[in-house]
Amino acid sequence: MPVNPDIAAFLALAAGGREGGRMKPMHALSPAEARLAFEHTSRMMNPGGEPVERVEELSIPTRDGAVLPARLYSADRTAMPAPVLLFFHGGGYVVGSLDSHDGLCRAIASKSGVAVLSVGYRLAPEHRFPTAFDDALDALDWLGGAGAALGLDGGRLAVGGDSVGGSLAAAISLRAAADPGLPRPRLQVLIYPVTDATAETDSLCRYGEGHLLERATLEWFYRHYAGEEADRRDGRFSPLLAELSPGVAASLAPALLVLAECDPLVDEGIAYGHKLAAAGAPVDVRIYAGMTHDFLRMGALVDEAEEAQDLIADVLRRNLAEAG
Repeated sequence: MPVNPDIAAFLALAAGGREGGRMKPMHALSPAEARLAFEHTSRMMNPGGEPVERVEELSIPTRDGAVLPARLYSADRTAMPAPVLLFFHGGGYVVGSLDSHDGLCRAIASKSGVAVLSVGYRLAPEHRFPTAFDDALDALDWLGGAGAALGLDGGRLAVGGDSVGGSLAAAISLRAAADPGLPRPRLQVLIYPVTDATAETDSLCRYGEGHLLERATLEWFYRHYAGEEADRRDGRFSPLLAELSPGVAASLAPALLVLAECDPLVDEGIAYGHKLAAAGAPVDVRIYAGMTHDFLRMGALVDEAEEAQDLIADVLRRNLAEAG
């Protein structure tokens, strides 16, 4: 199926800006320039945000003494302790922030009634692999201890994210399934995740130019995050390459994979779904026709953004309904 016409018009506008010299592709920018551009584009694609009852700025300590910013969204303060989605934003480990994904987090919290805790993990190249993974794991561990004081039910916990945020959610879910000392998620919400940073897939070749997420930009992201080439083969970077033993698979939270048909990453997302299913782990793979990477944040452009948000909200409610 061809790219959705509204997204195609947006892509044509961006291409015209590059051809006219008014815009540069992300991989031609410095990390600082790319972060500013990403925040600007985020406001264009998904302006504003749904109202929620509570938005609270928090701080999460890490193993090495750093402090991560976090933002808690709650739609219903009467339903406490509340189930919670621990969310990690996308941006290739280099760009993205609590603000860039504010609209998406508000939408999920408002539609689901589930609290959303968005985590601002540290970015590359200032903080290379495995810092983002360690930060995500520290956030999960912290939530297990601090959640009750925030009115959150650690027994009704999901983890999720988009793009590399989905990768982080997948990787810490694998670790939590193997480590009884960590909080055990009930659900993974993996939105067009990177699962194999070494892959040369058909979709990468087919959609790697002119479909929002560029192949050259992916390589730019990976080079900034990886300290060395071998890092890209590590399961904490590429969950598809992680060992999945029968014991871990049996303990792994069910996964919802939300993918976009016209995305360079769609094939590795499908492959990760196949890996989980083959190991006996529950998985539900949904592919949105005509959509590109990042479509869930394109509420100003396409109806499918809200449809996918509604799906995620429904799956969250069903999986986190009963108290642990």
